[in-house]
Amino acid sequence: MEHSMVQTIYRDPALFYWILIPITVVMVLTGILRHYSSVLLQSMPKKQPKNKIREHRQLIRGANLRVNYESISPSSFRARKAHFETAAKDGSFLAEPENRGKPPPNMMTDPAAMEGMMGMMKGNVANMVSQTLIMGWINAFFSGFVIMKLPFPLTPQFKAMLQAGVGTRDMDVRWVSSVSWYFLTLFGLQPIYNFILGGDNAANQMAQQMAQMNPSAMMGPGQDPDKQFQAEAENLEVLEHKYLLDGIEERILAGWAA
Repeated sequence: MEHSMVQTIYRDPALFYWILIPITVVMVLTGILRHYSSVLLQSMPKKQPKNKIREHRQLIRGANLRVNYESISPSSFRARKAHFETAAKDGSFLAEPENRGKPPPNMMTDPAAMEGMMGMMKGNVANMVSQTLIMGWINAFFSGFVIMKLPFPLTPQFKAMLQAGVGTRDMDVRWVSSVSWYFLTLFGLQPIYNFILGGDNAANQMAQQMAQMNPSAMMGPGQDPDKQFQAEAENLEVLEHKYLLDGIEERILAGWAA
């Protein structure tokens, strides 16, 4: 009976204290510094007029109707759909209906858009500088070290991700290099940031990128709100409604019978 050979690498226990812990601590402190620097660099939002807020909320309401339509009864869905489509066609949701059909203003001449772009640029520069410095520090002092072994098996596809900076083909995929540990902590410390800074923090780069993809970011500068309402109305028009509670009694009884 054949047995798979267990690969053993004898490592200095000091690597755990002098490489793994320092990288982890530095990454946590860098995330905290990134959060507070983002707070300091963020400019105070200007007060929006009521019609702009209403326009924004109505577009989000249409997107939510399209996404969560299954939990709404058919009659309620038809009523909300007809109301949104009628308002989108006559432009009653627009903050400035007199500008309907005109091209959107140039972002380079819009002070609010320029201020938002400058704030985003300052945050990106701060993140880029901090990550460049940390990556240079790790490459200068810790490159080429194997610091830990994962306790669970992995497929060979993870080798490139876990063993960056270690040019060997025969090493078990579960071994983790110091450079790879940097990347793992870069994208995996969000629970630690949430515990220290709270859920609404700017410490994690991936969280910032996901926040830019939410429905509240649809009304960005340089976009025509009338075209956005028309597109949302067309999406609702071709949507085939399916009620989530249709046949729920039969499904429950079938589940109990099984």
